[in-house]
Amino acid sequence: MKKLLMLALCSGVVCTSTFGKSLKIGMSAAFTGPAQALGNGVKEGVKTYFEKVNAKGGVQGNKLDLVALDDGYEPKKCAPNMRKLITKEKVFAVIGNVGTPTAIVAVPIANELKTPFFGAFTGSGVLRKTPPERYIFNYRASYAEETAAMIKNLVNTLNIKPEEIALFTQNDGYGDAGYKGAMKALASIGYKKGSSLSHGRYQRNTVNVEDGLLDILDGEVEPKAIIMVGAYKPCAAFIKLAKENELTETLFLNVSFVGSKALANELGGDTSNVIVTQVVPHYNSKLPVISEYKADLKKYSKTSPGFVSLEGYLAAKAFVAGLERTGKNPTKEKFIDALESMDAFDLGMDQMHAFSKSEHQISHDVWPTILKGGSFQPLDWASLK
Repeated sequence: MKKLLMLALCSGVVCTSTFGKSLKIGMSAAFTGPAQALGNGVKEGVKTYFEKVNAKGGVQGNKLDLVALDDGYEPKKCAPNMRKLITKEKVFAVIGNVGTPTAIVAVPIANELKTPFFGAFTGSGVLRKTPPERYIFNYRASYAEETAAMIKNLVNTLNIKPEEIALFTQNDGYGDAGYKGAMKALASIGYKKGSSLSHGRYQRNTVNVEDGLLDILDGEVEPKAIIMVGAYKPCAAFIKLAKENELTETLFLNVSFVGSKALANELGGDTSNVIVTQVVPHYNSKLPVISEYKADLKKYSKTSPGFVSLEGYLAAKAFVAGLERTGKNPTKEKFIDALESMDAFDLGMDQMHAFSKSEHQISHDVWPTILKGGSFQPLDWASLK
């Protein structure tokens, strides 16, 4: 009789003998449109880790249900998604949202409705205030840290003059964040003429890059390096067009948000001189977490490894580590308190990470990669001399 009763209880989606209850975790990202590779990649990483956790009994007996809504990388869709997730779906937290323009509208809503906003796929300063906002937690290095690494190595390692650097950016908060980061990095090395640098822009969710390239070509100095802050489709279109206009020796440097795999696919043939700074280690490295990530992808996702899904996976792993410390009956406020007391936790990256009341960002590391043979490989800047 007991066996029959257990079978009846477990005949639904969730077995009541395994899970105490379900915790809904929300996400708003681009699952369609020109940035869909990013949204789908982050979602795969998060889902993969959540499915692994659920297969082992959940977090303190709580199943994690990911509720993902498509915003097409548009703020006007993200804002209602956020309110729906929090007020109607009653999500415990929001994880892995994609983009700066969407974060600009999502962060105030998360703060207003006192809901944890964790591991967004953006390096914008909007999510990195000092002191940090109580409900906002980041995994990745900022765009300022990425562009600072670019500037440092272009100028100090490759001996490129600041005035020989141009910028190509998306005409919104994302592009602004990258531009400001680059200008701050140039100022830190003593360059005071930031406004004189050639700067081309394009409109979000388009591939109308011609005017942006013309603005750069019309500059006083032909650029030896162009720092690019955009999505993979327009950045690929820009690189192709720039090379057709004789910028064949120019370095094209992209921040991590571009989406490396999608960029490589868009570029196709001539892929020389294309660099992307990454905010996660290479997915072919020997770190323990990479072996774990690949095994879990194979078991739960069936997708191939990549930087974007790895970031989602790492963010989900850190999220669960905080949730484990919150207890069997978690509340949003208890979760925040638990995160801010995580003074040492191990993600399998051969180093310890920490959160505190004054530190809401896990990683400040940046890894440079360069496109070779159709994929991005680790880069030693000195090899470009």
